[in-house]
Amino acid sequence: MRWLVMIMLVGSLSACSMAPELERPAPPVPARFAEVNGVQGGTLPARELGWRTMFADPQLQRLIELALAHNRDLRLAALNVEAARSMFNVQQSTRLPSVSLDASHTRERSLAQDNSGGARREVSNQVAVNAGISAFELDLFGRVRSLSDAALARYLASEQGRDAAQIALIGAVADAYFARQLADEQRQLAERTLTDWQQSLKLAHLLQAAKQNSGLDVAQAEGQVASAEADLQACQRAFVQAGNTLQLLVGNALPADLPAARVLERQTLVAPLPTGLRSDMLLLRPDIRQAEQILSAANADIGAARAAFFPQVSLTGSFGYASTSLGSLFDPSRQVWRFTPQISQPLFQAGRLRSELRLAEVRKSEAVVQYERAIQIAFREVADALAGVATLDGQIQAQTRVVASAQRRVSLSALRYEAGVDGRLELLDAQRQLYGARQTLLELRRDAVVNSVALYKALGGGLRERTVITAANSSTADPAYREP
Repeated sequence: MRWLVMIMLVGSLSACSMAPELERPAPPVPARFAEVNGVQGGTLPARELGWRTMFADPQLQRLIELALAHNRDLRLAALNVEAARSMFNVQQSTRLPSVSLDASHTRERSLAQDNSGGARREVSNQVAVNAGISAFELDLFGRVRSLSDAALARYLASEQGRDAAQIALIGAVADAYFARQLADEQRQLAERTLTDWQQSLKLAHLLQAAKQNSGLDVAQAEGQVASAEADLQACQRAFVQAGNTLQLLVGNALPADLPAARVLERQTLVAPLPTGLRSDMLLLRPDIRQAEQILSAANADIGAARAAFFPQVSLTGSFGYASTSLGSLFDPSRQVWRFTPQISQPLFQAGRLRSELRLAEVRKSEAVVQYERAIQIAFREVADALAGVATLDGQIQAQTRVVASAQRRVSLSALRYEAGVDGRLELLDAQRQLYGARQTLLELRRDAVVNSVALYKALGGGLRERTVITAANSSTADPAYREP
């Protein structure tokens, strides 16, 4: 039994690793984001900002709850984590001997020759109990350890992938929600405008019947009404399609008892902008951490491929008792054992081992490129969102003035038309301008909230449900939750 304990001790020793030292590539982006006028920094990083704090709309909060509970993509990501954990446990188990216990009882009748040359029947018994290990590899060159390290890195990568999927899901739900809200508000605008223009068309018909205008005024009014009807159909289609997207993301039919939605003008989202925004904070994003773990796994695979060139030492052995009767089975004189060390050195593999090593090195190079690419994409996402934060508020303010100006023009054109100073064409043009300006204002309000969502995602927000109250962020935290 002593040799079995020694084997287990040897197997538990750390072997030398042939994996190259992993050096994380420097981020291929500027150290800081460019200063953008109008962007105000805060004290709360996006990753610490709970999505309930970010999205105050109760209907949107409810939809995010449902999506996190029922979305199939997020469920697949969670299952991938479970699969990767199981693979790691399987690989980790190979670092220790696998011990089995066998018991057998054999009763056999055979023919034997007696002293007189005749045959006689003999009945024999054999009882045996053995404990042993089979083909346990002594990891002298780190092959098994490297495979275990690679499995661990892939497991950690799957966890980061699940977190990235959650962030993407919350952002997708918010985008679809605001798209549906835009379609709904534009539909209401189109309905009000259509009603007004239908009244104008009726008036044009009455004036034509009284021979107070030409058929041109009627044709222009009819075109205006048809344009509003077309817009109304487009808004209804966009509303239904956005609802279909929400239903897919939520994973079930949308409940009928959802809280009332807030109009776009009242959607106020917290700007998750810490003061002095450095690009190295992107390294905390789950997708970049996932790429880093994939790089670690590829690096460990190189160690396993290198170790394959060296001898593999495996041990097989057993210890037990064998006897012809059960009563004397565990008598010390009945002890039996077997010990079989084996060494295997590759001699000719037709280039397979070198090709496997080259493949592992190429896979690592690919992982480096993917890691750098993930950082560059993240940098662009944040930079684009910062540009939106700096310009969209000013654009909304300017467009609000455009709407007010167009409203005044409609009022003045109506007075001049009634006074006979201008024709109906001038009034119709003013009405179309006001309608288009209002549509644009709604779109800009949607763009502003969607841009805030994009910045929240790009900075790694969405993993916390509630903001943890600390001394640094107590002014913006959710008062319903305190860190235990």
